[in-house]
Parts: sequence; C-alpha cells; structure tokens
Amino acid sequence: MENRSWTRPSACANASNCPEVAITPDAVYIRSSLLPDAIAQLTTKEWRDLSTAIRAGEFEA
Repeated sequence: MENRSWTRPSACANASNCPEVAITPDAVYIRSSLLPDAIAQLTTKEWRDLSTAIRAGEFEA
C-alpha cells in the first residue's frame, strides 16, 4: 500500500471514529479511522464538488 499522509478534522483530534483525508497531486483519498483499509479515491474535481455540497448542506437529514 502506498504511504500517504492522512489528516483528520481538528474536532476529531482525540476521537476514534473520524473521517481522514490524504491529498496528492492526482487524487484525494478518504477513509474512516475505524476502517483504514477501506479507502475511496476521488478526482480533485469530485473532491471539490463533494466539499461544496457538504458546505451547502445538501446532505442534511
């Protein structure tokens, strides 16, 4: 497995169930700290679109 630098939101600094993101020049990788081997790969455009939708509240219940 490729070595990536994973980051998580500051609000999750001491929690064990957090989203983690690794950004490379070609892709953005997302995983859960509970399932670190289950990694989703997005293009930078997909990541930008997802981030925009989350900020806009499109996934609110």
